[in-house]
Amino acid sequence: MSPTPEPTPARLRAIPSRLIAGAAVVADRLVSERLAAEDARKWHFAVLVALAEAGAASQAELSLRTGIYRSDMVTVLNELSDAECISREPDLADRRRNVITLTHTGSRRLERLDTLIADAQRELLAPLTTGQRDELIRLLTILTEHHRPPHPRPHDAQ
Repeated sequence: MSPTPEPTPARLRAIPSRLIAGAAVVADRLVSERLAAEDARKWHFAVLVALAEAGAASQAELSLRTGIYRSDMVTVLNELSDAECISREPDLADRRRNVITLTHTGSRRLERLDTLIADAQRELLAPLTTGQRDELIRLLTILTEHHRPPHPRPHDAQ
């Protein structure tokens, strides 16, 4: 019989970056598992949300909006196109670019993924009260905004 493992040392349990990283691992697992059950990934969700909220965009614009590397964006868009969630049409102002648009199928897909993401968030935040959830979101937003790199200018993404 193996001995009971010692609890994590108190000093380690008190390091904010370690706590945030641990919560992020759990959050990532919950979201990834939910989306995988629907043959979707986080980047699919991000692109669909970006298109739903801000409208049609070029590949470069979507990369800026979502944080997805431009080199990875092609794969994500191909997968969404294969699932008929987006359409690609030549940009009338610049025929070298495509304009990516959310389709009706994509909107319905986003509704389903929204439900899955919300379920994952409820599970992640289950031990917190509503007020604590709101406060956590407020504090994480402050941290994220403070450390966010400046946005590149639109022509830098082209």
